[in-house]
Amino acid sequence: MRIRYFSSTDTLFIELRDRPVAETRDPGENTVLDVDAEGNICAITIEHASERADIPRFSYEQVTA
Repeated sequence: MRIRYFSSTDTLFIELRDRPVAETRDPGENTVLDVDAEGNICAITIEHASERADIPRFSYEQVTA
């Protein structure tokens, strides 16, 4: 998984899996989902990210069962 923030366009790109994109879906304004042939989400793009997410504050935690 890779997360990239492009400050020049205020775009947050979250790549969940490196797979060929079969379809791009628009579930709402300023959000785009890329899905593979099986319907699994490959990536999420969020426009105007600084207004819609807490960009400067990011943490990642892996929790085991």
